[in-house]
Amino acid sequence: MPKKKTKKMVSKRVKKTATGKLMYRRPGSGHLLSSKTRKQKRNMRGGKIIHASDHKRIAEMI
Repeated sequence: MPKKKTKKMVSKRVKKTATGKLMYRRPGSGHLLSSKTRKQKRNMRGGKIIHASDHKRIAEMI
């Protein structure tokens, strides 16, 4: 059986951590930041771990 192809859209947006979890960058933090509140911008900092229910499906795409 042939190998599965990598979904390039997912591989560019999701990174695997050292412990095997999947992380992604929160959307909305790229531009138009002057209209967003401090709280919104603060909450967009750092990465976010993909939920366990989606982990298997997204891991297959990478």
